[in-house]
Amino acid sequence: MAALAWLIIPIVALLLATLWALWAARAPRSTADPASLAEHQRFRAAMERSTAGADRHDR
Repeated sequence: MAALAWLIIPIVALLLATLWALWAARAPRSTADPASLAEHQRFRAAMERSTAGADRHDR
């Protein structure tokens, strides 16, 4: 039985390493989502407006 355990440990390790390698080599997610980019541009425009308005009122 001990010999069987010594054979199972490397086999399980090999399977886990194979699964990890497949997961690590998967294709990256797309980051060019047009809705997300449009939302980010609206956010930047709003931040520029709020920053520009604050400068005028502080003087």
